[in-house]
Amino acid sequence: MVDLILTTFDWVPETPRGYVRDIRVRWALEEAALPYRVQSVPFRPRNAEHFAHQPFGQVPWLTDGDISIFESGAILLHLGERSDALMPADPRGRSEAVKWAFAALNSVEMASLPWSIFAFSGDTGDTPGWKRLDEFLKARLQHMEPVLAGREWLAGSFSVADILMADVLRLVDRFDGLAGFSACRDYVARATARPSFVKAHADQMAHFAAAD
Repeated sequence: MVDLILTTFDWVPETPRGYVRDIRVRWALEEAALPYRVQSVPFRPRNAEHFAHQPFGQVPWLTDGDISIFESGAILLHLGERSDALMPADPRGRSEAVKWAFAALNSVEMASLPWSIFAFSGDTGDTPGWKRLDEFLKARLQHMEPVLAGREWLAGSFSVADILMADVLRLVDRFDGLAGFSACRDYVARATARPSFVKAHADQMAHFAAAD
């Protein structure tokens, strides 16, 4: 079997370390015990080859033989085809995992990411923009709270859906945005206590620190 190649930046500033989205792919690869190696591209400048693999100049992308895949959600679904550790084998379970994977990216992250950008910048004052973003995110979390209160993992067994949803919520939790949403917070704690996440996080931090 040809090793999978995960490509990420060679370095990023301190603030996003531990949250760069290659951690989702590292986590999935560790869960599935799939052999892989990590390659780097410069944080700046980003050249034509980089844009050929990732048209927005972002990371990560995954190389699987002659296939190159960008977008963390697409990569995780691809890996789910290779391992029952990432995707339930039965059709109903697979359907659950796929729909919750898309929900993490399309319903929750679309609310959490702009909120997090404001939180990163410290622009969380009493402004109409911040209030709208905060209300939007809280509305999404209010829907997730009873879902996560009623199950350990989204698709029954742990899957790519949990990697995506937990990572999306983890960024919110960084800024204490899960205060008042105990089921969401417990879910993040449960997911990030998994040895595969602990290793993925440590590996990402070490990767970027090595370039300092």
